[in-house]
Amino acid sequence: MVQKIGILGAMREEITPILELFGVDFEEIPLGGNVFHKGVYHDKEIIVAYSKIGKVHSTLTTTSMILAFGVQKVLFSGVAGSLNKDLKINDLLVAIQLVQHDVDLSAFNHPLGFIPESAIFIETSESLNSLAKKVANEQHIALKEGVIASGDQFVHSKERKEFLVSEFKASAVEMEGASVAFVCQKFGVPCCVLRSISDNADEEANMSFDAFLEKSAQTSAKFLKSMVDKL
Repeated sequence: MVQKIGILGAMREEITPILELFGVDFEEIPLGGNVFHKGVYHDKEIIVAYSKIGKVHSTLTTTSMILAFGVQKVLFSGVAGSLNKDLKINDLLVAIQLVQHDVDLSAFNHPLGFIPESAIFIETSESLNSLAKKVANEQHIALKEGVIASGDQFVHSKERKEFLVSEFKASAVEMEGASVAFVCQKFGVPCCVLRSISDNADEEANMSFDAFLEKSAQTSAKFLKSMVDKL
């Protein structure tokens, strides 16, 4: 039985190096206002797409991958803003847990990030995370692990950074990972969210993001391909 692997990024810049690295003849399949790239790599079928920015888009794309293409694992590759002084530009981080930092039902005495019949933190796949650590050890890469906060805003202020660290103990912030992990959890599909640091989520984040997006996306893409090679 052919293993089907879904590979996601949020932006075109995040999947371009992925498509180039795999070097296979991809079929382009339009669905739900997006384009999915389907190809065969060695003994695996891989489906690659960029979701577009934000939790709604990433939810739609992840659900489509699972229901329409039958992927059995989902790997997310992309960039994120650092909330931790030990995470520098181009460092790699794998999410052990993710949280929707912009969910606020505190008016009903719920903790921030919590939705009824859900949880504050969403777990990712232990087996895929272990594989990521194995690849990192073999390649002598200092892969970090931690909580990633996701929300529909580009974080670029000291105050918001401090809030995300104090409230959720988050190491990085982005705009899609928690919704991808949530969909995968509900469908019982193992998920790994890998991020390379592109900025420090501070007042200069927009400039840093533009300057380091391409390099950071390539770093994450190369690591992801190494993981797929071992699946």
